[in-house]
Amino acid sequence: MNRPERIGAASALADLPSWAAAEGRDALVKTFRFKDFSAAFGWMTRVALTSEKLDHHPEWVNVYNRVDVTLTTHDAGGVTGLDVALARAMDAAAD
Repeated sequence: MNRPERIGAASALADLPSWAAAEGRDALVKTFRFKDFSAAFGWMTRVALTSEKLDHHPEWVNVYNRVDVTLTTHDAGGVTGLDVALARAMDAAAD
């Protein structure tokens, strides 16, 4: 599979107003909050299926109702269109 070229966090954020640039690296970050652990875990499960289809996987940490997400394309050395696509899917799944 051809991997997208690096576009950088600053460029990606123009289309993702609820996301932020990570400090110290070319990545996107966002914290998602849910009603409870079950809602957070259910969201992670739905997003996992999407990430498998994209062949692009997030860095994330779940603590009870919170999921902290970092998106970057490791083999491109930073943010690509894959990160933008996954961020949009995450936002849509959280609605």
